[in-house]
Formats: sequence, structure tokens, C-alpha cells
Amino acid sequence: MEKNQELEWAEAQQIEIGVDLVAAAKRQLQFLSAVDRNRFLYEGPSLERAIYRYNAYWLPLLAKHSESPLFDGPLAVPFDCEWIWHCHRLNPVRYKSDCEELYGKILDNSNVISTIGSSCLRETEEVWNKLYPEEPFIFNFNPTGEYQEDALKVLSGLEKCTKYDLVSAVKRQSPFFYQVSRPHMDDEIFLQEAVARYKGFLYLIKSNREKSIKQFCVPTYDIDLIWHTHQLHPLSYCKDLKEILGMVLEHDDMDSDRTKGKKLDNGFSGTTKQWEDTFGTRYWKAGAMYRGNSPSPLKLNSYSASTNTIKYDVVSSQECQNIIHLSELKTVEVLLEFVEVKNIPDGLKGNLFVQFVKSQPDAIFNSKWKLSILSETGVKQVASFQCEPKGDLHFELICCRSSSIPITRTAVTLGSILLPLHDILVPASKLSVERWLELKSVSDHASSKPISLRVAISFTVPHPAPRELHMFSSRELSRWTSFLPSCTRMQRSKGWTQVTDEAGIEVISLQLRDSLKAKVGKNSIPTKEVIGIKMSESCHLAEFVKTGWSLIDGQWFLDFQQKSSGDDHLFKLVGKRLVKFFQGRKLDYEPNNCEKHNREQDFVSAIEFSAEYPYGRAVALFDLKFGVMKIKEEWMVVPGITTAFLLLHTKKKKGYNGLTVSEEKSEVDNVPESVQTCGEEEKNLNLTNLSFSRTDLKVNVSEANGVVPVKEEDSKENITMPLKEDKLSSHYGRNMVKSGGCGAGGCGAGCGNMVKSDGCGGCGSGGCGAGCGNTVKSSGCGAGGCGAGCGNMVNSGGCGAGGCGGGCGNMVENGGSGGCGGGCGGCGSFGYKTAQPKEGIASIAGKELLTA
Repeated sequence: MEKNQELEWAEAQQIEIGVDLVAAAKRQLQFLSAVDRNRFLYEGPSLERAIYRYNAYWLPLLAKHSESPLFDGPLAVPFDCEWIWHCHRLNPVRYKSDCEELYGKILDNSNVISTIGSSCLRETEEVWNKLYPEEPFIFNFNPTGEYQEDALKVLSGLEKCTKYDLVSAVKRQSPFFYQVSRPHMDDEIFLQEAVARYKGFLYLIKSNREKSIKQFCVPTYDIDLIWHTHQLHPLSYCKDLKEILGMVLEHDDMDSDRTKGKKLDNGFSGTTKQWEDTFGTRYWKAGAMYRGNSPSPLKLNSYSASTNTIKYDVVSSQECQNIIHLSELKTVEVLLEFVEVKNIPDGLKGNLFVQFVKSQPDAIFNSKWKLSILSETGVKQVASFQCEPKGDLHFELICCRSSSIPITRTAVTLGSILLPLHDILVPASKLSVERWLELKSVSDHASSKPISLRVAISFTVPHPAPRELHMFSSRELSRWTSFLPSCTRMQRSKGWTQVTDEAGIEVISLQLRDSLKAKVGKNSIPTKEVIGIKMSESCHLAEFVKTGWSLIDGQWFLDFQQKSSGDDHLFKLVGKRLVKFFQGRKLDYEPNNCEKHNREQDFVSAIEFSAEYPYGRAVALFDLKFGVMKIKEEWMVVPGITTAFLLLHTKKKKGYNGLTVSEEKSEVDNVPESVQTCGEEEKNLNLTNLSFSRTDLKVNVSEANGVVPVKEEDSKENITMPLKEDKLSSHYGRNMVKSGGCGAGGCGAGCGNMVKSDGCGGCGSGGCGAGCGNTVKSSGCGAGGCGAGCGNMVNSGGCGAGGCGGGCGNMVENGGSGGCGGGCGGCGSFGYKTAQPKEGIASIAGKELLTA
């Protein structure tokens, strides 16, 4: 910050607010989470009934209690009424006028407690029952949505009733929780910084009013969470805002159109510029930006303990993890921008960019990225990625110079520096840094003063990372051992499947084989079992019984028997928890808007249902085409691996279509000679006969950790003038001959030469993060674009819908499900082999990222 900017920030922090906003924000998050688990209050007859109860019973009761306390102690608000009250208060001007018109004063929340997590309900319930004997205190949710009366119609007969459209207000507020539901949001440090930023936000509005500037200020989601929290305390909000602004600040939540050029987009751009000019720091903040639309709900009835009785016992998650132990893995979300550069030697100004990478191996972020510099291009370019909260970020300042070869340029590295993440994260403070860094010169173009780079970087607090595990069949592994040096120690006899973690380290080896354990009378009958080997010790993981598989000695049961349950789940896993499996990517795994919804038949989502999560929560995702498992919960690791292994055995080389296997003679591949296979023909093979299907696993033939490092010669790329400035990326097109072009989004740093390339519009609608390289007779980069460069693709399907996280390398005659499929962290080199995807863990932040 400049001195005057520091003074502006210090003045903003002098704003006084009469509420402990950090503690209140935590309570709000807890309440919103409870509402999201009771979604019947989002729409329909249940919502209408709740609105009626709010107007007819709660507000009159609150008015009586605020006038003359009905008993000692706080008044408890019924859960359904609290949700309607919550949405009403988030229009503070209307709430104030409604209360004053109907009850003569603002009805405040002081001396009122939520029913969520509270045990002090008896006094309130007694008073309620006395005043309203025909209406229960606890909302009687009718799952059929049928009531004896139309609640909204009878509102007109009430003596006191707001005319505010509360149905629409609820509809606008329902998606908010998804935007603030990430684990870092209720962290003390994050919330304290959010309060400071909220004061800065109010300071900008105050400055605009004093200067008669009309500016629609748009908050980021950390600021918006605190703003909502403040509004939920009506008396304090009105008093504080009158002192700060001389008026009660309106909360305009009517506009949700994020289209470029619309009110919300222009407002956010204006707020960003004003913030950065006033305070000298970046307005964006890691973990506080727009996440996209909330996932689509599952088409099923909510969980009911009576209809989902679980008969099987399961040991604690710790006992399950004794079979498989995964080392702790944490992640942080990062936003990074290069703001300015100075002391560049004469003759080298312009055409500058910064290349960055983690200098140590990182299980989550393993790509090399390029970003332009704001002061050089005038285009704001922000990198958004996740990584482990350790190691160093390595920055290289590169200048592109004209070459003797026409239409080409040579990349020259001017300087570099390491930024240790430990220095920023420990001890945790603001979780953001903006500073000048002096670069170490690495070229012959040294200047009298060291080259300096102004870097802005923001982190979330570290939190546990979802685990990504990979399955490899032994025969494919041995064939491609030279590409997977970390897997050479895992070789076993034929018929084994190895499971590795993100770093390629073996977790467990699995085999499906015959068993004679099952008995009928005195005779043993053949069945199937899954055996695991971990550190040379074997364990029994599953056995086929009747309509499914008994897992971990009966602690779980994988039930394939189809029952009418009102939903479209494929099968279920039961124990002390209930997990249903659905085809495709569901809930948190739902593809982003920019991704094509192709290949959904290759995915299976595991969704847990319970009284706490009646509408389900995603706990695992299986990619059956590439043998990849994403697992969120530790207790799901062992049953998840076993289930995925069994599912992969349903996938035959012929006749496979999603989870339906055509009629075909089946066998178990590569069973040792000492074990006899059943060898019988099954008709209409389905999931109940998992033991008789053939494994068809594909192997990742990329280098270790799934990334091909950017070679020195790869950085000497052809670059032309930037395209439109409507994306926060470099937008470099380069040479495209008979190509679909770069599509709508443009290319991050250059697509290279594309000859006879479809490209889904060349680099696709999403654009390319750093360059696709040369694509010859290739479909290009697909819809999502390429994160950091696809390399050379000849006769290749391209990068697919999701784009590439860090570079696909060279792909020759590769189907690749569109090359890299759903997004690659770096696929490496492929020769006549199907590529394995890795979700794009780093991406250039588009304008949608910076729109709250």
C-alpha cells in the first residue's frame, strides 16, 4: 500500500459495529446448514405454511414478548419461522417499515434464541401452546405437501400480515448457503478478515455518498456473509448504518444475472477498481468467490429412518482404517495475480509474463502455469488453483523477443524467485500477501537495479483434501512400467489389481478369486471373494452372498437387489451408514457449466443418506473408465475401494454400456492355477453377478504424478497480439490453419499451430490456460480448454470437455475420450493408448470467478 492507501484502510477499520459479527456469522452458518438439510422449506406447500405460521403466530408472539417479557429467559423461535424471519430481515428497509407499520416498532432478535442446538425450549413451548392451542410449536412437516387449507390464501384474513413477497425472498436466499458452505468459511481467522473487509466495503459506500458518486457496490461472498449477519440484528443494523451512512443501507438481492455488461457484472468491476485504487490491495479473496450454480438435487424423497432400516453393523472408521492407512493430505485454495514489474532493462520491456510452479512435488498441484502482468498488458489475469500448504512457489519472469524466424519469438528468462508458503501460512494472519519481490537475475540482461515483481496472493486456511486413488491391473502395469517408476516395486502375479494414491505409492493390492467357504448342509459350494494384500499381509475384504457382497467380515453389505424406493439409485451399501450409488456425477461432483455432460455413463456417485443428511451428501465418485476414485470421507476408503474394484469387474471389453453388461460368456481374468473358476455362462449378467465379469482397466502412462514437466524448448512459443479483454486470461491465439479457432473463450497463452483441427472451436469455448502446442488433425482442446498446454496432438481426440489442468504432452492417434477427458493435471505422452484424466486442479480465473 502507498501511505495514503494505508491511511484509508486504517480509517475504514475505525467503523464501529454493535454486534460480535464473527460469533454471529458462525451461528448463521450453523442455521443455514440445518435449513439446507430440511429443503421442504425452500418451496411448495410447506414453505407456504411456514410463511403463514410466521405471520399469524411468531411475529405476534415476538411483539408481545418484546413489549413485556412473558417469562424469564430467552424466547425460542420455531425452526420454520426462523427461516422465514431470516429471509424477511435480509431486506432491512422493508423489514423495518413492515414492523413499524404492523407493530409500531422494529422487532429485534435480542433475547431470542434459535431452536438449533438449544435446549431452552420448554418455557417458549408452554407459552405457545397456551396462546395457540390448535397449532403445534414444532412445525409438522407433511411429506406429501398436502394441507387442509391454502396457507397463502388465509393470510389475507389476518389482521397483521406483511405484503412482502416472502416466497420470492426465500427463492433468492436458498442458493446462498452453497456459496458459503466450504470448510474454511467458519474459520476464526477467515471470519475476522471478512469483518475487516466488510468495514472496507462500507467505507467505499460512504465515500461514494459523500462524493455523490452513483456506484452499485457488489460484495465478495466473505463480505456478503458478514453483511447478512449484520442485517439479522435489525436494531443494531439500523443504528450502525445511520451513524456510518446517515441512512439504512438497502440490501439489493433482486439481481442475479452475471452476464457481461449487466448490472451485477459492471457493479463488481467498478467495486474491484475502487477497492484496489482506495486500499491498494486486491479485492478478490481465496475461498470467497462465486462457485457457480449450486448442484442439482437428486430426484428422490428425503431420508426416512423408518423406510431405510439398516440391519448390518459396521465397526468404527478407525478400525476400518487399520486395513488401509492413508497419510494426511491437506489443501489450500489459492488466488494469484502479478500486479506490476519494475527495473526491466532497456529493450526488454513489453511482452513479459510470469511462469510459476511448485518447486517440490505436490500431490495436488503439479503443473506449470503462465500469467500476464497487469501493468504490462492492462488485462487482469488471476490464477485459481489448489495445492498442499507446504513447499515453495517458483516464479520465473520471461520476456518474449522477436526471432529471425518469421512470426516466431524466443523466450528469455530474466529472473526468478522462490516464495515459501510456510512464510505466509504460519503463523496464519490475513491469509493474503501483496508485496514487491526482488528477482534473482538468471540472464545476461542484468540492470543496475534488481528487477522487482509485485505479487498478490491469497490462501484459505488448510483443510483435509479429498483423496484420489487409482487402480491398475497387473498386466497393464507391467507393460507400462517404464512410464511409472514409482510402481515398479508393486509387481505381483497376474490377476492382481494395484491401488495407488496421488503420488503413485501402493495402498493395497486386490484379487477376485474362488472361495469354498459357503456351505449347504455338509457340502461346500463355490462362491467368490475379494482378497487384499497390504505390506505382504493378506486380508479378506468381501464375499459374494445371495443378492450382493458382504464386506469386511459382514460390517457392510453391498446390496444389488432392486427395490422400489422412489429414486433411481443403482444399488446401495448398508451398515451403520446408508450409501446409495447413482450413475453419473451427482451433487458436489456435478460437472461445471463449462463442461460437457458427456461420459456420464462412466461415472458412479456414492451418496450418503442419514437423518443429518436427508437429501444426501456426496462421499465418493468412481470413474469406471479410468479406474479413478475420489473419496471424501475416511470411513469410505475401505468399502469404497472394494466397491470400485467390484464395479470395475462388471466392465467387459465388449458389450459394456454404463453398468449394464450384455449377455456374454464370462470368466475371471488371470486367476492363479490353484484356484478354479466357475466357468459357467450367465444370462443377462447384472450387478448381482459381479464375480463373473472381466476387468477392463486402462492405465495412465504419464510420468510420475501424472504431469509432463514443461521443457525449456516448450517455453519458446509463438505468440501474437491478445484478443478481447472479456476473459481474465492471456488470450493469445497464435497460428491456426484450417482450425476451428480458439472458440469463445480464447486461449490463455497460446494454442500453438493447429492444422486441420476441429478444436471444438480450436481451443474450445473455455479457452486454453497456457497453450495447446501443435495440433495436427486433432479435435483440439474441447469445451473446457487447456490449463497449461496440451503439447503436440496428432490424430488425437484432443483434450475433451474438461480441458487440461497442466498439459497433456504428446498424444499420437489417441482416442483419449476426446484426449484428456474431463480435465488433465498433465497426461504425459500417449502412444496408441487411451488417456487417463485428472481433474483440472488449476485454472485461469474467468470473470465468473470474480463475480460475487
